[in-house]
Amino acid sequence: MKIAGIQKVTLLDFPGKVACMIFTQGCNLCCPFCQNSSLIPTKEKSNMTVDEVLDYLNLRKKILDGIVITGGEPLVQKDIKDLLRNIKELGLLIKIDTNGTYPLILKEIIEEGLVDYVAMDIKNVDSKYMMTVGKKINIDNIKKSIDILKSSKIDYEFRTTLVKEFHNFEDIKKICELVGKDSKYYLQNFEDSSDVINHNLHGFTRGELLLIYENIKKNFPNVEIRALS
Repeated sequence: MKIAGIQKVTLLDFPGKVACMIFTQGCNLCCPFCQNSSLIPTKEKSNMTVDEVLDYLNLRKKILDGIVITGGEPLVQKDIKDLLRNIKELGLLIKIDTNGTYPLILKEIIEEGLVDYVAMDIKNVDSKYMMTVGKKINIDNIKKSIDILKSSKIDYEFRTTLVKEFHNFEDIKKICELVGKDSKYYLQNFEDSSDVINHNLHGFTRGELLLIYENIKKNFPNVEIRALS
């Protein structure tokens, strides 16, 4: 298990919960707008051991409601299920952030009761997916993961980081049609940071984003903007 580190407390990343974030090291995609690009490469050694993480969580389990496991891509970790089981034994809720490229593992952890909330990134429409993620992928796996979440009984959300160079109104509308009216879907505007791959990308202006949102919201009531500045 490759663990890059932890954020001891977050009030924002697990809706309604006081949580700790675990960052896994390694991702199968290479999105140029990734805010955690330093977590993309797979490294031989972890910055923290699983035992160190579990020891910390054990000390804090009476204060924390749950754990957010993010990355990188958590489901690329071969022993992710062992970590989830250990966390569950502490009595904590688990939220996982995923890019949806591992539907079989996603289905397994849901069916085994190892996850309580899933946030899945939908990077773009089919025709732009590979351009957006920087890798060749199987689009069918994305669609399978969407269907798995929609048919599950756990809490979930879909989300898209909006980048002017990759997205337009029609793209967002098509994604909404894909996830359906009943799913929570968040629009997240791209913001440059020191850890992105491509610093020549741009988010939408506040006015542009609001216009997109207002037009989408008419037909898709569960769409929201996250962290509009």
